[in-house]
Amino acid sequence: MENHNKNLQRINEMIRVSQVRVISSEGEQLGVMPTSEALAKARDLDLDLVEVAPDAKPPVCKIMNYGKFKYQQRKKDSKQQTAKGRLKELRMRPKTGEADIMVKVNKGREFLTKKDKVLVSINFRGREAAHVDEGMKLMAFVLEQLADVAKVEAAPKQLGKKISCTLAPK
Repeated sequence: MENHNKNLQRINEMIRVSQVRVISSEGEQLGVMPTSEALAKARDLDLDLVEVAPDAKPPVCKIMNYGKFKYQQRKKDSKQQTAKGRLKELRMRPKTGEADIMVKVNKGREFLTKKDKVLVSINFRGREAAHVDEGMKLMAFVLEQLADVAKVEAAPKQLGKKISCTLAPK
């Protein structure tokens, strides 16, 4: 029975080598011993013998509560996934009302505190494109409101009928 899945750890009777290096549940080295002896020590403590470094010679095993270990591993993995930070967009127009702008700013603040990046974009329609300065004023206002929780990653720039700027959490 070879270890096909890298995430699958061998525990207790699944460990098929004659000798292992053992680490106690407190983290202290117990040295190299026969696997059967290591397994007996783990059983005496009502814990599992878990292979933590299968590639070492001899393999390193730790005496621990396997269920608790798996739970903490899952918790750590899910924390790493959420910390990636997705890109969220706040879309506005130069004529967007002040109250609506504040709603967008507060939503942006919420995204930034959750470690997401925020793309602020101001879109122009029709004749609004003739008043780019109004869009720049709006962009400056939004950046000023979010300055305490964000740093500008990409400065505001105009691309056609749109001004956009990327913010990253501080």
